[in-house]
Amino acid sequence: MGSEALKRALDKMAGAGVEQGAQDVFAHYFRLLEAGETGMIPESTIEPLDMPALADVEVADDVASAAVRSTAVIKLNGGLGTSMGMDRAKSLLCVRRGLSFLDIISRQVLDLRKRYDATLPLIFMNSFRTSEDTMAALARYDNLQVQGLPLEFLQNKEPKLLASDLSPVAWPHDPTLEWCPPGHGDIYTALLGSGLLDQLIEAGYTQVFVSNSDNLGAVPDARVAGWFASSGAPFAIEAVRRTASDKKGGHFALRKSDGRIILRETAQTPDSDNVALADLGRHRFASTNNLWFDLLAMKETLTVRKGVLGLPLIRNEKNVDPGDASSPKVIQIETAMGAAIEVFEAARTIEVGRDRFVPVKTTDDLLALRSDVYDIGSDFVLEQAGERIPYICLDPKIYKLVGEFDKRFPEGAPSLRSADSFTIEGDWTFERGVRVEGEVALEKRKGAQRVDEGTVLGG
Repeated sequence: MGSEALKRALDKMAGAGVEQGAQDVFAHYFRLLEAGETGMIPESTIEPLDMPALADVEVADDVASAAVRSTAVIKLNGGLGTSMGMDRAKSLLCVRRGLSFLDIISRQVLDLRKRYDATLPLIFMNSFRTSEDTMAALARYDNLQVQGLPLEFLQNKEPKLLASDLSPVAWPHDPTLEWCPPGHGDIYTALLGSGLLDQLIEAGYTQVFVSNSDNLGAVPDARVAGWFASSGAPFAIEAVRRTASDKKGGHFALRKSDGRIILRETAQTPDSDNVALADLGRHRFASTNNLWFDLLAMKETLTVRKGVLGLPLIRNEKNVDPGDASSPKVIQIETAMGAAIEVFEAARTIEVGRDRFVPVKTTDDLLALRSDVYDIGSDFVLEQAGERIPYICLDPKIYKLVGEFDKRFPEGAPSLRSADSFTIEGDWTFERGVRVEGEVALEKRKGAQRVDEGTVLGG
């Protein structure tokens, strides 16, 4: 039965047409939240995890090719990029030469189809906020959709809950802000509830590659596909060595109680364990959020668990209006899709190169992607051009929002191929042909500053 607050939340979901399976999953996590579950994973309950590297694995060409032909690709595309000042799908951001994330992703997959004579379906998991813009942008690729399969399916939505009593919040100023996505862990619920899981199985596909649309390094690579298909694992995640920029991020570990691989997110780490979280020598591997799973194994597990995988709860407290700190405090119930690794006993992880992990979470990341740090080949795959990826730190007061960021680079990004680090404090605008070499820090000065055409900074 549950509490009155849960009943009101479920009634609201039913009234909005949210399917029953998603309501059942929401009710599961609501009860955990109501019982005081925090989802925290103390350091004392885990051990560091080691793993093999893709570079040391042999995958025969015929195995890799066959694996690509049995793979479907799903891109998580529900984010609006609100932290960067956007109000539409972040994947619509221009990367270079007039191409957006969506353009490059689509062209990567179309190239792979030709190379391997594979159907390789590309399907986007959109949110109720990103669907319309995304589908309009993809309309130019009339050969992208695979016959018999959709080009998108929708992530579910759930009500934001008042932190004070867990009742669904009301916000008449903008009723759309009363809702939130349930985190990318919702992918399994949405695949099942939409019928897409069964469609893919019936169409003869055996495995799925899932990644974020803001990570252009996440190509459905044949070698990785072949490794996963040969492993016999039901579920796997690609990992990278953590660097200084990953200190605050999640990591893999082994759970002491049962030896299962787990993924501990920052939000699941008690404050008292933040030192251990940041210890790159202890916890050496971070998730790329590039994951693979066997379709039949996923279907069987969801069936046995009655549609509820039981991923760890993430309790996310925010304001109902993210742009108004005075608006009521709400709790968003979320799960992370990578956390499903602990559900499958024989799950695997494998270390891959940083070239498969090029996420864009801030304008710092966007500047690197738009610069000459990366080349984009005829196959539209990113290739690191310099010896290293420079550390970039732009003054958030000036450059955080995409609109303001673009104003400061009207002629495009400076050359960063020879840079080790690039830090900007204050308001600087860059003209054409600027080069950054070595370690460069621009200090804040009174008023706006310009860097003239052809300037070489550092060196």
